[in-house]
Amino acid sequence: MNYQRLFLSGIFLSLFMLSASAKTFIIGNDSTTVRTSDTDYADELEKIRMHMPDIEVGNGISFQPKNKRYKLTMRIRMQNLVDVDFNEKFEAQDIDARVKRLRLRFDGYIYTPKLTYLVQLGFSPYDMKTLPNGNNNIVRDAMIYYVPNSTWNIGFGQTKIRANRARINSSSALQFVDRSIVNSEFNLDRDFGIFGEYNQHLFGSLDLAAKASITTGEGRNWGNNKGSGLAYTGRIELFPLGRFTGKGDAMEGDYEREQTPKILLAGAYSYNDRALRAQGSNGDKLLFDQTRNLSSYFVDFIFKYQGFAFYTDFMGRISSSSPLIKSGENVEQYVLTGMGLNVQASYLFRSNWEIALRNSTIMPDNEVQPYANYRSHNQSTFGVTKYLIDHRLKVQADLSYNYKNEFVDSDYNRWQLIFQIELGF
Repeated sequence: MNYQRLFLSGIFLSLFMLSASAKTFIIGNDSTTVRTSDTDYADELEKIRMHMPDIEVGNGISFQPKNKRYKLTMRIRMQNLVDVDFNEKFEAQDIDARVKRLRLRFDGYIYTPKLTYLVQLGFSPYDMKTLPNGNNNIVRDAMIYYVPNSTWNIGFGQTKIRANRARINSSSALQFVDRSIVNSEFNLDRDFGIFGEYNQHLFGSLDLAAKASITTGEGRNWGNNKGSGLAYTGRIELFPLGRFTGKGDAMEGDYEREQTPKILLAGAYSYNDRALRAQGSNGDKLLFDQTRNLSSYFVDFIFKYQGFAFYTDFMGRISSSSPLIKSGENVEQYVLTGMGLNVQASYLFRSNWEIALRNSTIMPDNEVQPYANYRSHNQSTFGVTKYLIDHRLKVQADLSYNYKNEFVDSDYNRWQLIFQIELGF
């Protein structure tokens, strides 16, 4: 019995001595043994710890090593909606229930915070609609930016054209279920090219932002633009009462509840040389390999103060030649030239319930009206939003009434009721 105790004591003593010269630590599910001195072990452990990621859940999931040589933030968001259309007697005609938007976004920097990137993919049928030239449409943004300081930056790749504010704002930052019919008709959407931005404080409380781009002119994921020219876009923004709180100028409504009045006044102009598509960088491909030189103009105004928000934008499109695409004497297609006006106002209560009103009108040029079959198209919308976690988690409902001043009466849905849940992180 004494021999057994002596034998076991020897084993335990040997294990103790081995443990004094070998350290074991766990990384994920793997067990790694480092045989080194105590001093070297501490240095090795610190080196490994420096390369482990920091994970932050809130504004996306961020991954960054301790040496900060790069950063990756992943964001996911979705919009689920039910859309019911009614005739003039408020009898249900169509029901549409679907995932409208499903987006996966990556952004961050690599090597240095001055070299940033943005990638965004869309996976819903709405996001992936096949282009008129047959290309797929999953990639929304793919940008590399050089940001030397807070004053200016330059980027190369595919992203939104900086034209009208409603299109620049993310669809996750809207106070209605979707953007206005005016924006849908006249906006420039995304394109591939070179983008630049300049920000400067002028004097007093006046700030200025200037944005410009030279792009292919055919829109995102188009590729070969044989036979067409480029698109040139510039935008000027003035903040006469200083910058908005946070990203208040990029979000509809006044979720930040500005403590002092804030104003944005902006204008933009875009020239698309020999555009291949009916809306320049968007819309159907023009028939018979025809092109049009298209000019687009935009003016928008934002006012926010203590939960109240007012926003209006005016925009239009001009063609340097006839907007009608003919085969002989027959008009086969048209470019909708004309103008549109959108006005909306809202109030956010302390309970984070918001009510909003919007009125939007499209007015085609006289030459186009007979083929569009209306002199004007008006849509009035009443919206209610409950913000649960700002714009990242919200519940929305819109009720809209459509009216067209038509040449020939047609049966179209006058009323539209939409319910939507937005979730993003």
